[in-house]
Amino acid sequence: QVQLVESGGGLVQPGGSLRLSCAASGSIFSINVMGWYRQAPGKERELVATITSGDITNYADSVKGRFTISRANAKNMVYLQMTSLKPEDTSVYYCKLSSNRRDYWGQGTQVTVSS
Repeated sequence: QVQLVESGGGLVQPGGSLRLSCAASGSIFSINVMGWYRQAPGKERELVATITSGDITNYADSVKGRFTISRANAKNMVYLQMTSLKPEDTSVYYCKLSSNRRDYWGQGTQVTVSS
């Protein structure tokens, strides 16, 4: 089994920054994709960014140029640096790990962008 634990969410003013972290533990294959997704109230969960074990990244158009995903393989960690935050970025952010044809999700961390 794989466990994912997110941290780093909170309340931030528009234009501010936050850094989310996700720690993975358990039986993790070296070849995997980790990513961040978000879900706002009344909306479907959507992709924010993904990164492969080979450091290939992919971003939603809405966050390109503002968010940066990175990972530390030796620590089984993935990060999401968020800058120039907007009120529409307010969501619960979830960490996901995909490996060996299975998906694992964290419990989510709330990010609220408001003045």
